[in-house]
Amino acid sequence: QVQLVESGGGSVQAGGSLRLSCAASGYTWSTPYMGWFRQAPGKEREGVAVIYSDGSTSYVDSVKGRFTISQDNAKNTLYLQMNSLKPEDTAMYYCAADSWAYGLGTPRRLIAYWGQGTQVTVSS
Repeated sequence: QVQLVESGGGSVQAGGSLRLSCAASGYTWSTPYMGWFRQAPGKEREGVAVIYSDGSTSYVDSVKGRFTISQDNAKNTLYLQMNSLKPEDTAMYYCAADSWAYGLGTPRRLIAYWGQGTQVTVSS
């Protein structure tokens, strides 16, 4: 059974930084495709960043230059370093994983595995 456990969320002031982690376990495919999504109250869940098996990455325009996605394959852990945080970054952040190379715009229902989420709150 695939499990994704996020951590690292919290409350920070605008301009601050946080690093989210997602520990993955239980998957049987050799290369998990992983990414970060977020959902603010009253809004649709949106893709924030994804990382592919060749190490390439993709980011939503609003976080480019501020967020960095990375993974430690030895630890089966995905990270999201978030710098220069803005109030509009406030959301529940979710880790996602599947066996295929989904993108930022992939509908939620097409990605098989999700973590429980970690809250990020940025105050002005």
